[in-house]
Amino acid sequence: MTTKRTSSKLTVCILSPHPLVLSEFERILAKAQFKVVAKQLESTLAPDLRTLEPPKAQVYVIDAHAAKPATGALLANILERYPEARLIVVGEQHNDANSFSLLRSGVKGLLTYVEARDQLIRALPLVATGGFWVPRQLLSGFVDSILTGQGRRLKTDSVTNLSRREQEVLDSLLENLSNKEIASKLNIAERTVKFHVSNLLNKFGVRRRADLILLTFQRRLSQA
Repeated sequence: MTTKRTSSKLTVCILSPHPLVLSEFERILAKAQFKVVAKQLESTLAPDLRTLEPPKAQVYVIDAHAAKPATGALLANILERYPEARLIVVGEQHNDANSFSLLRSGVKGLLTYVEARDQLIRALPLVATGGFWVPRQLLSGFVDSILTGQGRRLKTDSVTNLSRREQEVLDSLLENLSNKEIASKLNIAERTVKFHVSNLLNKFGVRRRADLILLTFQRRLSQA
């Protein structure tokens, strides 16, 4: 029931330089109750995509046919204009190096063109609410790359030491809520939320909320 309410209100913007790709994505999404805005990219050059004015949407489905620098410029442009936007990138294939770069830039979903035919409709509501639609192996490898980059293992066993309130704050972070939204949801002061977030970062041995979220997702995937 919740998914249906989300889907009926979800605004999706499709960005691609190819009319046939746009048409195919529109056909796929016609099966669901999304508000779809398709925009054909007139250029695939990074400087042009950096200054493009994309339509405002909750989720962007981006055709990664363009060169990597151009795709990166488009992603950065969208997130600077609409920081709350969610991004799904669709491409021919996603290798580890390219996927990790996309995830670090803020992408929440990765699909191949073939996968998009069956999975895009299901991926959109999940990504819209702050979740990830990424192959388990890729997501696990991405978190491992963060661990390696930090030069130490994150404290994955710390979850057993969380207080009830810390667990509630962590669950809210996984819903991609802001500190203000968490404070309202839990009926506590925003400074109290900041205190609990700081404790969570320390317990898990990370410095960023994004790393904490990814680590928690990895743990839950490994236990599934």
